[in-house]
Amino acid sequence: MIVLILMRFAINRFVKLCVRSSIMPEVRIEEVSRFMRECFQATGVSENDAREHTALLLQADFTGHYSHGLNRVEFYIDDLKSGAIDPKGKPVVLKENASTAWVDGGNALGAIVGTFSMDLAIKKAKETGIGWVATKGSTHFGMAGYWAQRAEKQGLIGMAFTNSSPLLVPTRAKEGTLGTNPIAMAAPASGGDSILVDMSTTAVAMGKVEMKIHEGKPLPDGWAMDQNGKMTHDPNVGFKSGRLYPLGGLEETSGYKGYCLSAMNEVFCSTLSGAKASHQRPWGATDPEDPPNLGQMFVAIDPGCFAPGFGDRLADCLSHWRNLPPVDPSLPVLAPGDKERSHFEQTNKRGTIVYEAKQIESCASLAKQLGVKPILTL
Repeated sequence: MIVLILMRFAINRFVKLCVRSSIMPEVRIEEVSRFMRECFQATGVSENDAREHTALLLQADFTGHYSHGLNRVEFYIDDLKSGAIDPKGKPVVLKENASTAWVDGGNALGAIVGTFSMDLAIKKAKETGIGWVATKGSTHFGMAGYWAQRAEKQGLIGMAFTNSSPLLVPTRAKEGTLGTNPIAMAAPASGGDSILVDMSTTAVAMGKVEMKIHEGKPLPDGWAMDQNGKMTHDPNVGFKSGRLYPLGGLEETSGYKGYCLSAMNEVFCSTLSGAKASHQRPWGATDPEDPPNLGQMFVAIDPGCFAPGFGDRLADCLSHWRNLPPVDPSLPVLAPGDKERSHFEQTNKRGTIVYEAKQIESCASLAKQLGVKPILTL
């Protein structure tokens, strides 16, 4: 009997240890924010700009898009340290009229360029009905949806686009030539509701491949290729090769549509602004003598300039979509943006963000390099 009791105790203890080891680290929101700000300031970014960029990254983690939040801090730090991003850079207007503007981002942090450009588009939209800003000389600006929502919060329709490094492999090709080139749109509906569309034109963003590395999980079909243009399920191979399938995947599953959307984005972002095209920017390059020079587009539209009742009609669409009968009763139909809104509310209520253990380990290493206090987990 004693032996049996001891065996049960040992088994229970082992199970508890296994469960405990599988729990992902939890961090208070203010602690994540503090760490990000201090990292940026340690590389010469002003306190105000550090707060601006931290807010951008926190929004990604708040809404469950971990690939563009804390996961991206080291990426920005590397570019700041190499000189690929100018910590003191400031955007300027090169040309403008009542509704449009051409902006040079000054190679500043993406959040600084995005705030300047979208706020300019918002101002013009409120004055003329539409604001269209094409920006060159920018850097990675995080989640495209963040900028579209900046206009939506002002009662406007917002859109944001950016080109990026050549990660998308066009249909029938085996080398990347276009970027993940995300497309985002947000609009306000009646009753405080809204719609948010934010998607890359590749099957996934490269950050999602990075997250699979952190999780130690294989890639699903149709995400990435190896160096020979063959599908791979190894996230390390996919990340190293820098080759992503277009949205839709293979030609048989309409991958050419993602390719075309990315090409459309390229026209808006680099061709219109004079920035580098995606194929002119090597994947992973951080040469201060040859800055990223990303092209971006920020649009704000006043729906009041068109048919009355925009908010009510949008609210009706959102309600109709959500109330469609689901295939699985446990998985209700969502309107675009619902998943992010739900995740935001849960995170805000909890007051903490849950990360992969390897993500926290990586941040500890970064903290040591920069001489800042590492992230304190619960």
